[in-house]
Amino acid sequence: MTATGVVKRLDEVVDDFARRARFFREPMTPDRARTFVRQHRLNTRQRNSVLKLRVATNCPIWDLRVRIIAACAEEVIADHAHGGGRPHWQILEELGTRIGLGLDEIRAAEPLPSTLMCWHAWDGLMSNRHWLEGLVANTCAERVNVPGYGIGLVREQGWFGMERDRWGKLFGLSDDQLEFFGLHTEADIEHSNLGWHAVADHAARLGMEDAAVEACRVNLIVWERYLDGIAEAGDRERP
Repeated sequence: MTATGVVKRLDEVVDDFARRARFFREPMTPDRARTFVRQHRLNTRQRNSVLKLRVATNCPIWDLRVRIIAACAEEVIADHAHGGGRPHWQILEELGTRIGLGLDEIRAAEPLPSTLMCWHAWDGLMSNRHWLEGLVANTCAERVNVPGYGIGLVREQGWFGMERDRWGKLFGLSDDQLEFFGLHTEADIEHSNLGWHAVADHAARLGMEDAAVEACRVNLIVWERYLDGIAEAGDRERP
């Protein structure tokens, strides 16, 4: 199978995820949004300071390893290209304070049981697998930020483009105040294009086309549970 054929199969898996995930189809609420901030700040730090670095460690291709590490550094240390030198989790904190959360509250948050379960699942999918399968895990959820998957706004604008639109309407925020979603749309397209085509090229070269597609499918099942957990916890906060 050619690299183009691998990309087509991967795109079909992402499109199915974008169509079925209820987090994309159900209305955003203030409680779901605040729960997302608390959990995704933790998740961003965990994935980029632990899980993705294990993929980099397993990767035998030096240039690709360095690119993975550089992308992680933008998320957890400083993003000079898109975030004005701030890490992405800090920009998410700033967004949280604009929707009614206190900084101390954000920083004191603990992972939900569903978030912990997903971390353990990703650990198995990223730490003890072939580096190519781990690379799929690095990039498959970021891929949903690229327009063209799913239906409605998520298809037109990508996941975080859609969130920028509905959080803006829900909380009356300007585009500047929704910087987190804007920078992730730009950065994730860049990171995802890098990873997506690297996966396809190496899968075809190594004869791992089926393994790469299956890794994408299983990782997106975990992402769906992660988002469902946030939605359920947010709904429990309603009076």
